[in-house]
Amino acid sequence: MPAASTHVRVTAIPSVTDALKAVEALLLGAGQRTARRNAWNSVLEDRRRAKDRVEAQHVMEAASGRASRAT
Repeated sequence: MPAASTHVRVTAIPSVTDALKAVEALLLGAGQRTARRNAWNSVLEDRRRAKDRVEAQHVMEAASGRASRAT
């Protein structure tokens, strides 16, 4: 009896990010998706600036020879 040929189809499992983007695409219009992404980018930029301010404050305090009151 000849051996039967077995074909295996491999499908990549979508990541959580891919799944969330698919749901977002179904629920939100293009303009809303753009607005949400712009808002999130603004949040990330604000966090980066806040971190930079804290680091600059620490450098200035170290240069002036006094310890930080915030720590």
